[in-house]
Amino acid sequence: MSLLDSGISHLLHLPETLERIAALSAALGHDGHSLDVAPAGNASEKGIGSVPVDILETSKNYSFFLDVPGLSKSDIQVTLEEEKLLIIKNNGKRKRENGEEEGCCKYLRMERKAAPKFVRKFRLPGDADSSAITAKCEDGVLTVTVEKLPPPEPKPKRVEVTVA
Repeated sequence: MSLLDSGISHLLHLPETLERIAALSAALGHDGHSLDVAPAGNASEKGIGSVPVDILETSKNYSFFLDVPGLSKSDIQVTLEEEKLLIIKNNGKRKRENGEEEGCCKYLRMERKAAPKFVRKFRLPGDADSSAITAKCEDGVLTVTVEKLPPPEPKPKRVEVTVA
């Protein structure tokens, strides 16, 4: 591979690199800790994009907000791997109006783009309750809520005093 090919290859991957940097900075919490943003994909997932996400932390939960216009709840998959890796993705297929399947009509022009296929991965913090995750899609916004585990009760530690 020549130096020119190598440079062009790096430029072609620049959008993904910038996207990862933006996702990492967007995931930073107000107190400096973050939800780790896992890499969106590998070489076998070429053509997969990403959608912007807002992450809100409250005292009781973490909420993820993604704009998914035109997608129904059946088009979106929310899964949890290894108890701490939250994965949000869609299949990127275009939903067409009824009629074409029955053979009574056909599209003459299709200018509206299909929803882009995307995958977002987030490593959840230690206080996330992996058994209490909910997702809803309403008005083109997907909201995934991960409840927090209750904070551990502080246990007083008794220190024995010795006489010297």
